Amino acid sequence: MNYLSDLWLRMVDALANSLVAPVLADLQLSSASLNPHDIAGALMLTVLQLFVIGGIFRPLEHWFPAERWEHRRLARVDLYYTLIMLLGLFPLFSYLVLTPLADFFLGAGNAAEAAAEPSVFNLKHALPGLAAHPLALFLVYYLLYDLLYYWMHRAQHAIPWWWALHSMHHSQRQMSCWCNDRGSYLDGALQSVILAGVAVVVGIEPDEFAGILLLGELVQNFSHANVRIGFGRLFERIFVSPKFHRLHHMEADPQRPDLHNCNFGQVLAVWDNLFSTALYSEPIRPTGVCDPVVDADNQRGLIGMQLAALRRFWGAFRRPAGWRLGDVSFGPDYTPIPSSEAGFHASPNSASSASSS
Repeated sequence: MNYLSDLWLRMVDALANSLVAPVLADLQLSSASLNPHDIAGALMLTVLQLFVIGGIFRPLEHWFPAERWEHRRLARVDLYYTLIMLLGLFPLFSYLVLTPLADFFLGAGNAAEAAAEPSVFNLKHALPGLAAHPLALFLVYYLLYDLLYYWMHRAQHAIPWWWALHSMHHSQRQMSCWCNDRGSYLDGALQSVILAGVAVVVGIEPDEFAGILLLGELVQNFSHANVRIGFGRLFERIFVSPKFHRLHHMEADPQRPDLHNCNFGQVLAVWDNLFSTALYSEPIRPTGVCDPVVDADNQRGLIGMQLAALRRFWGAFRRPAGWRLGDVSFGPDYTPIPSSEAGFHASPNSASSASSS
């Protein structure tokens, strides 16, 4: 284990010194509180994630598919999104940028003073006994991060202007292991600022946050995979599986209109069970949305999808209806309409998008 750790550190050090530091110097960012080793570590994690997704999760989709498709045309754009988003580098970058700001606004002024006089919100300061137990501290950090993600995810579905952005992620009819990073860049920026902002406030170190991101991203890539895999009666109540998360992406059922508002957890299904949003024992259902305005994302390219999400966002954000909590679809001029009044029963082409295996 020590050998692997030392090898990882040597590889990060080599990448930081040979590539990252020179690039930062060329961009005149060497004095901008950006640590080349932190960035190199994030790049290494990106390579590792791409290997796991492409080398493990993708073959599982071939061997144990939840749905069989005649082609993967709709899923192709999600691969591009994964590569562009660099599988979590964006949130880590936000963290590195927000760190000096957090130090300033929390009264520390600089990193040295912040270490000497930690904020009252810093978990190491609030729970000093955990400092001697790195694994226990990491678990506490992750529980906080995952709980924050759960409530943020619920807000993405409940606030119409935020759903206008997040709905792009749900418009995919062919859920695959590349689907996790399919999303509006504005939505990604909001998520990053929230998650990274809380991380710096509670004192999570960059390498710890990178580990949290790696865990969260890999689990989400797996939970979006087109596989018929669950974790069994016990562990399904604790961890998010592909079977569990697929129900979160299912089309709305007109006979049970609130059924799809379920399973919001990122890694831990505990929160869904604790707050009564967990759903089990449902058959595999087509994924996507019933709103044709959002479903039209499947006919667009990467740039067109981003622009359409922004148009939906602005149409909702500037109207009072965009601030009223609830499940909505979008009407003329992207006006939010309660889904119960929209009259949509199935997304276009849903019948032909997939057949259960």
